[in-house]
Amino acid sequence: MLKRIKKLFGKGKIDNVLITPYRSYGTSHHLYLLGRALDDVPLKILEDQNIFTNLKNAYKQFNSYEIRNAKIRVKVGEEIQLQGTTNGEGYYLFDEKTTIDLSNLVNEEGWLTAEIFYENEIAPNTTLVNDHFQGELLIPEKNAEYGVISDIDDTIMHTGVTSFLKWRLLKNSLLTNAYDRIPLKGAAELYQKFHLGKSGKNKNPMFYLSNSPWNLYQYLKLFLDFNKFPKGPMLLRNFRGPFDQSLKPEKPHKQKEIINILNTYPELNFILIGDSGEHDATIYTEIAEKYAERILAIYLRSVTHKKSMRRVQGVIDGFKSVPVLMVENSIDAEAHARENGWI
Repeated sequence: MLKRIKKLFGKGKIDNVLITPYRSYGTSHHLYLLGRALDDVPLKILEDQNIFTNLKNAYKQFNSYEIRNAKIRVKVGEEIQLQGTTNGEGYYLFDEKTTIDLSNLVNEEGWLTAEIFYENEIAPNTTLVNDHFQGELLIPEKNAEYGVISDIDDTIMHTGVTSFLKWRLLKNSLLTNAYDRIPLKGAAELYQKFHLGKSGKNKNPMFYLSNSPWNLYQYLKLFLDFNKFPKGPMLLRNFRGPFDQSLKPEKPHKQKEIINILNTYPELNFILIGDSGEHDATIYTEIAEKYAERILAIYLRSVTHKKSMRRVQGVIDGFKSVPVLMVENSIDAEAHARENGWI
């Protein structure tokens, strides 16, 4: 605790410098890179670890020591060099337009690699985990048929977010290994079909949303990759502690992120996928009302929570702007998508 207090006041020694870049997205002339500088070492999650190691990892993810005012340099290709500084919580953000065509620098899957450097002087007995770190952002292909924006919590991963007092949510998040988390049946296969599109050749962009804090980024990334979900940007939220005095966002996290994606790709239509457990129905239908010509369909996975189901049914009853389907499983969503020629 004393070490934590010293770090909060900028007096603690930095033991390890770790930069965690987050998968993001951009366009051919606009890059958006987000990540965090921490006094930490890489998280190790093993397939056969026991419950005590799970707890230790959970503690490590939330007991983070941010590195404030760290100088960060980003190098993209041979021509782009950017300089920035982390904020009070250790986050850095590069939101830059460029005359260079970034689409010429992506790999066959549309991903652009950025090299990220920690530019502060390294003190004695401080370890720089790597001499540089790699970030990625997706630049969707111009011939993409559509994009998919999907929630993670109880949409593709069982979280128990609607459980009484959130006990199931806490158990799943703190005690269950990411390798042992079971995706909802058929979800990965369905998302791969969306990713390929009707022709089977296109690389339709996939975006993943969660109300989980950025502290769980590595955990959720491992879950998606291990279960063979299509690779896509992950958009989590900042963790607000009980003494956080900063202004709360005007719009809910998911709503803000979806609108940002729609505005970034004005020529691209989208399928929205969520669940009936939280507020996805309200957020998605409000967005679809405003962007009716851009939203192909809304799929809401049913959850076994009667109160939530009644509330959601009240939201979607009479909503005619965009098709809204309550689906019991991936088969129902796939059938509808196939009927409409999206897969």
